Amino acid sequence: MTYVYILQSTKDQKLYIGCTEDIKKRFSEHNKGRVTSTKNRGPMKLIFYESFSDKSDAFAREQWLKTGFGYNHIHKMLAKTLESFEG
Repeated sequence: MTYVYILQSTKDQKLYIGCTEDIKKRFSEHNKGRVTSTKNRGPMKLIFYESFSDKSDAFAREQWLKTGFGYNHIHKMLAKTLESFEG
């Protein structure tokens, strides 16, 4: 399985979208500061993930989520989750 995941920084509330075959290990790496993109933004919270049996489908989904349309979709899909971090 390949996972597409969304993390939210508890420091600045910004999102990070990634793809991995080992979600537990990757989440741990983010929170230990071993991922350059999130190193200074931790701790991170895992707010969403989905699994794909085909790696290319997962990478396509990750890329789409990083577009403007994808970002809008995330904010609609996770409205209540994201709202809880704002207040």
